[in-house]
Amino acid sequence: MEILWFLMASLMLAAVLTPFLRRRRSGIQLVSPDAPDAADPADYGFMREELLDIRMPGPDEDLIDVLDVVQGTQEWRAASQLLAGTEAGGERRWQRVQAFAGAASLELSRRPGGTAGAGAGGQWLRSWRAEAPKDAGGAAVQAEFLVQQAFRTATAGTDEFRIILEEAREACGQAALLAPGDPVPYIIELSIARGLGYPQADFEQVWLKILDRAPAHMGAHLSALHYWCEKWHGSRAQAYSFAEAAAARAPQGSLLSSLPLFAVYEHLPEIALVNDFYGTEVVRRAIEGALFAAHSARPGDPMLAHVRHLLVFFLVRSERWGEAMNQLVRVDGHVGALPWTLSREPSAEYAVYRALAVAGYEANGGTPATLSH
Repeated sequence: MEILWFLMASLMLAAVLTPFLRRRRSGIQLVSPDAPDAADPADYGFMREELLDIRMPGPDEDLIDVLDVVQGTQEWRAASQLLAGTEAGGERRWQRVQAFAGAASLELSRRPGGTAGAGAGGQWLRSWRAEAPKDAGGAAVQAEFLVQQAFRTATAGTDEFRIILEEAREACGQAALLAPGDPVPYIIELSIARGLGYPQADFEQVWLKILDRAPAHMGAHLSALHYWCEKWHGSRAQAYSFAEAAAARAPQGSLLSSLPLFAVYEHLPEIALVNDFYGTEVVRRAIEGALFAAHSARPGDPMLAHVRHLLVFFLVRSERWGEAMNQLVRVDGHVGALPWTLSREPSAEYAVYRALAVAGYEANGGTPATLSH
């Protein structure tokens, strides 16, 4: 089995590197990291691979502090207080709900039945729901936790998968009753709709409830996009149409202009049928839309890091080294975002693209001194 995983990892790495290394015009050559001419990401202040934070796409110091307290003490009240003080219709509340649910899910996977001197992982979430059943934040975290459990531990279409998602749907209903104006329970239900295969009319009913509460919510649009993708319940055309319509009505400062790039990513061909797929008009326009969104985004938008991480992927693939570096200096340190989180080793996947960006940048005359921060 170890040999099989090694071979699979080698093939994945080769798939990433080969297109770049074949193109002599870029002047990139793969050398040993300790070679005199090797590009060193550390020269740009980039964090070492083993220190990269895989929990979230960008910094949220309040969340990190509370997670440390909750996981260290198994006491839930700090999490409840943080969510209660987070704007209900904003992106950050959704991200924090996801983070708390993910932390509980990860704990449970590591300690499913408990260990000597410790209970089962995620005990703080069970205590939260038992001791404060009317807490809207706890209900939302519980619903998202169940969704993550279904997609991580069960196979789509099985009885186990459906049972967990039905339980999550009930938890969503409770969360919605406890916080009628909060879009988060309905955003969570979008994933349930995808997993249970809601008919499109039923999905649209959930979507309309979100639009009534937070019409420009980027996280909600990303979640809805999955439903319309070819691999779930839509098609490439439906996904592109949904993304382009959202981008067209994006208000000033919104990141919705980047949604077509996410649609392109969700439909990347396993084998490119054109020589320069990443230079095609569809991809180029999606990249430009995302660059515009990132440039004009509201300061402190918590979804901006998601857009920048995906831009790194596409800009490196397009050999737009300088632009990739401009994104890297703004997100380095955190890798909890697409496309890295789909890898078994998110930090390693990110580090490969970062090294390629540095090598391409320097091969074309760039230096740490010429890179604007």
